[in-house]
Amino acid sequence: MEFGSGSAGSSEETLARLRHHGDAEAGPGLLDFAVNVQGDGPPEWLRRRLAGVLERLGTYPAVAADVRAREQVAARHGRAPEEVLPLAGGAEGFAMLPRLDIREAALIHPSFTEPELALREAGVPVRHVILDEPYRLDPASVPDSADLVVLGNPTNPTSVLHPASDVLALRRPGRILVVDEAFMDAVPGETQSVAAHSLPDVLVLRSLTKTWALAGLRCGYVLGHPDVLARLQHGRAHWPVGSLQLEAITACSEPDAVAEAGVIAERIAADRAVMAGLLCDAGVDVHLPASAPFLLLRLSDGERMRTHLRARGIAVRRCDTFPGLGPDFLRVAVRPRPHTEQLIAAMKDLMREMP
Repeated sequence: MEFGSGSAGSSEETLARLRHHGDAEAGPGLLDFAVNVQGDGPPEWLRRRLAGVLERLGTYPAVAADVRAREQVAARHGRAPEEVLPLAGGAEGFAMLPRLDIREAALIHPSFTEPELALREAGVPVRHVILDEPYRLDPASVPDSADLVVLGNPTNPTSVLHPASDVLALRRPGRILVVDEAFMDAVPGETQSVAAHSLPDVLVLRSLTKTWALAGLRCGYVLGHPDVLARLQHGRAHWPVGSLQLEAITACSEPDAVAEAGVIAERIAADRAVMAGLLCDAGVDVHLPASAPFLLLRLSDGERMRTHLRARGIAVRRCDTFPGLGPDFLRVAVRPRPHTEQLIAAMKDLMREMP
């Protein structure tokens, strides 16, 4: 679905679609393929780290904790601490983008819609760059007039991993490039990440909520030039990131945690290969190759399938809210084989009736 270009005055229907998130599909008692969070909560070692902060919640977040988080993230990516800004979830970083005084933003779609929502609500003119299947990036397709470009890598919901060279080819004089790497830690080796590139015009957003099952805590960070980060946080409230969030950012950026995330990424890749194979064998059109912890599916009547699955206790993510896709597309989070087999069994019940 093409929403078109626009700025202030975007329709409420458009804004509602852009605001839609996978958690709206999930619910108590449903087998969850809609939300891209690994597990039901953080691992025990991370729970203990967070529990150790509870006794300090009677005081405001300490400057030392903020400094420690920045230093640990910087060490993790080979950056300077002043190039790190802790966030109350990656979405907070998108909400800050209008502070960069953008004339025109180019959003590369299909992709996560939160950045576009923030820009449209702030009255920033938005241009869509719709990638046709197989959803590969063409840097030349982005209009030169755009002084802000936003790209997801790997991209949600297509699961496409763009080469870092193509991502950096989007740079232009006077332009800021924003790369949403919310799922890059689920890519073995983070092979196409640009997080380690210290560039004056590139912002990289990272989320810690998916791999570490911290969606309820909201924590992440943005990497970029100190001058750009200063513009982003101008007018930001005092203590925007709480003590528990700062501890999580620090803990999940330490070497042992980074190594554990690598093991998790390998497990996700193995589960994804099995899941894609089973779905293809069942006659489902799966977009491949896939590199993220989710798969994009295409069916003859995706909305009917989504409703059918929900009635059978399974939640999947609708994709007609992503510009460039329509109701025949569904996104499913990568899950272990037993869950995938449940999904396919329920899908087959309806597929027998579908053309």
